[in-house]
Amino acid sequence: MDPVTYASTSTVSTSDIIIPAVGYDFITPLIGFFGGNDTFSAASNFGGLFDFLGSVWSVYVVLAYIVSILLLVMYVYASVRKNLYLDLETQGLRDMERMYDEQYRGGPRASRLEDILKHSNSENPNDWKLAIIEADIILDNLLKERGYAGKSLGERLKSISPQQLRTLNEAWEAHKIRNRIAHDGPDFVLTKRLMQETIGKYRLVFNEFDIV
Repeated sequence: MDPVTYASTSTVSTSDIIIPAVGYDFITPLIGFFGGNDTFSAASNFGGLFDFLGSVWSVYVVLAYIVSILLLVMYVYASVRKNLYLDLETQGLRDMERMYDEQYRGGPRASRLEDILKHSNSENPNDWKLAIIEADIILDNLLKERGYAGKSLGERLKSISPQQLRTLNEAWEAHKIRNRIAHDGPDFVLTKRLMQETIGKYRLVFNEFDIV
């Protein structure tokens, strides 16, 4: 009987086993990204970018402070100049009021009323303001002559009752416009319609005093 011959069995290494690829290998790129040398390069690039943005922000903050200070200085300067201009404008009106009072004090009322009418018929807003100031001076002198107490026209009007002066309300409203002209200066816009209404109220008071 022939002897049975068995084939020799050789050892197979696992490295020699070829496993067919199934799907997409996404593990290896992730390992390379998080663990490879490229990670440090990317991190260093981001760090440089953050440093650059930080420098830009610091420069922006400094410039913002400088611009803010300059704007504040300009605002203060403009406010001072504006107040100075308003004071000069108000003082100019007061000087005109004083000169008019000195010129026409004790003079014929007809001439003074004609002067008011001439200024109110002008197309110059400054003449309108002057017409109201002139009418206010006439009203103040009238109350002085009637013996009403007070250091100013406002105080004299306060001492008068509606029974003493029927047009007291008109006198107050007209005098308030005069005060706005004197105190607000160029900020107060006097329209022609408002000027005519104000002069009309003064004339109503003058009519009650029988001088128109």
